[in-house]
Amino acid sequence: MVLSLHSLTTILVAIFVVTAVYMISGRRQHFFEGVSTMSRTTVKSTNNETIMKGYNETTLNGNSELTPLPSCDLFSGKWVYDNSTIPLYSSKQCSFLIGEFACEKFGRKDLSYQKWRWQPNQCDLPRFNAKALLERLRGKRMVFVGDSINTNQWVSMICMVESVIPSALKSVHVNGSLTTFKAIEFNATIEFYWAPLMVESNSDNPVYHRVPHRIVRAGAIEKHTIHWSDADILIFDSYLWWRVAELQVLYGSFEKPNEGIYKDLGMVGNFEVALKTWSDWLENHINRTKTQLFFNSISPTHHWAGEWGKKKEGNCYSETEPILQEHYWGQQTNPDIMKAVESTVNKLKVRGVDVKILNITQLSEYRKEGHPSIYRKQWDTLTPKQLSNPASYSDCTHWCLPGVPDTWNQLLYAYLLP
Repeated sequence: MVLSLHSLTTILVAIFVVTAVYMISGRRQHFFEGVSTMSRTTVKSTNNETIMKGYNETTLNGNSELTPLPSCDLFSGKWVYDNSTIPLYSSKQCSFLIGEFACEKFGRKDLSYQKWRWQPNQCDLPRFNAKALLERLRGKRMVFVGDSINTNQWVSMICMVESVIPSALKSVHVNGSLTTFKAIEFNATIEFYWAPLMVESNSDNPVYHRVPHRIVRAGAIEKHTIHWSDADILIFDSYLWWRVAELQVLYGSFEKPNEGIYKDLGMVGNFEVALKTWSDWLENHINRTKTQLFFNSISPTHHWAGEWGKKKEGNCYSETEPILQEHYWGQQTNPDIMKAVESTVNKLKVRGVDVKILNITQLSEYRKEGHPSIYRKQWDTLTPKQLSNPASYSDCTHWCLPGVPDTWNQLLYAYLLP
């Protein structure tokens, strides 16, 4: 069925509300201690551009999977303030921009977060060309598979391309967990599929997924894959929904829950079970000559201002500038999760399946000011206590649009149109 923007918003709202509520109200978890600190880098002005110096990606081991171009690591670089070439679109002109990411619409006045451009050290990102991408996608399916962070990137991609498509030649369709944007003239689709834990789970309903205790089913992913197994481009993400105090792996079926075996292997162990199920399916079923595969590294959150030298009770609320601390790494970004993804991707490569890691983590870590904070659609009535303390209901998980996810898509674009 073809839906209006209002209907689309209604269908997708629960995706964002649950994650935001959890991330704001959930208790803090320290994944590792002893994070090294670096001295604050200088900021210099050159030709009306402010440059944040010395940002290098050091988390992963430099494996060639992270460098799409032989001569350039796109993920090592710096943020440059650019008041002329970005943003790539106007939030007021993107007809599919939903309220969770529409910060300007919901009252944000400082718009400098829209003006930071990622500049790799050794080269330039190719200038994004919407028509060129749509031509590349002609007759093809691009599918983002994951949680609300991947929805954030999917909406960003739609905003980046839809301005060059006449209104009569674009549409959005919703079918359960699958939401499809179609560029009719190009017979191309850019889709989002809700699968927050990659494998089958009790959180798979695209609307009613707020459950008190999360369960994933080991070895089970086919319920999801039937919706995107024939896609030409697949972009996966999975992290935030694993970051809970309790999550169990079910060895059995949801139809006969009392006959199954339940195990909690810890966050990384549970995640590795899902990665194995995912990778085994790719090895046995993916069309290796047709489908391009990508996996996004962790999208960081900024819930604890003490991590970047502010008052401990603060968060991303009222932040207006990126973090200047070289190699800054938030304590809620678990490097063991990234290592698990890298290990799985390397094993797949040996088995003849090529998955590119979009290493968005370090460059996104610096962007504490890029989150919606309070400037988003609020689906629940705020209490007087909340209103008196805006930080208490700030969304420091998702990202304003235009904003950081546009850079993720520019990196993806560099792979697709090198």
